Amino acid sequence: MQIRVLFFGVLKDLVGRSSYTLELPAGARIEAVLSHYASQTPRLTPLLPSLAISVNEEYAAPDQPLRGGDEVGLLPPVSGGFENDVGEVRIVREPISTRAELDRLKLPQDGAAVVFEGVVRDNTRGRRTLYLDYEAYESMALKQMESLSEQARSNFAIRAVTLVHRLGRLEIGETSVLIVVASAHRGPAFEACRWIIDTLKKTVPIWKKEYFEDGAVWADGEPFPEEIVRPDGTIGVQPASK
Repeated sequence: MQIRVLFFGVLKDLVGRSSYTLELPAGARIEAVLSHYASQTPRLTPLLPSLAISVNEEYAAPDQPLRGGDEVGLLPPVSGGFENDVGEVRIVREPISTRAELDRLKLPQDGAAVVFEGVVRDNTRGRRTLYLDYEAYESMALKQMESLSEQARSNFAIRAVTLVHRLGRLEIGETSVLIVVASAHRGPAFEACRWIIDTLKKTVPIWKKEYFEDGAVWADGEPFPEEIVRPDGTIGVQPASK
């Protein structure tokens, strides 16, 4: 059977392509995909314990069986959309207007509107940053962002959420991600906003490459939550030494 394997962020650089078509025996599991690319590209091996895996845009365990035509995403630690009366979720490539998004979300019944902007800074660990470049597994990222919005509205006493992430090249001072939370009271709005950005950074497949005066690197992502990396077990490779 044939499956399609997608690579993102630093994985794309290591294997030299963003996707491959892989031939596997019928009934093979995701573990066979990991083993194949670990043997073909040994530099992938230390990264395996920190990867999340998707099958057809849903997170999956390494022992999940595959079927012909499946699309497998290998996702290193880490924007289309929907719009309704409880906010918007979008991935964009143009500059984000915070004022416009805030004005669009607020309603007379809201007593609080909390805004978080992730902004491109001019330095990282003492190195001067020139610009950033963001990429995503876009269809899956949107699903995860929509899920975050729904969970936030369910778990916190808030009315609406707008969540916008930008892709492509971003200059210093530009907004990469915007979260606006509207609610009757400030406490739940602050709590929901903090939860959304912290969870987004760990679970949504979006990556950034940092460009410096002396080179470029993929930014280290926060580890995926344990239930995503190993939903039903382990990948079977020991973590690399720090």
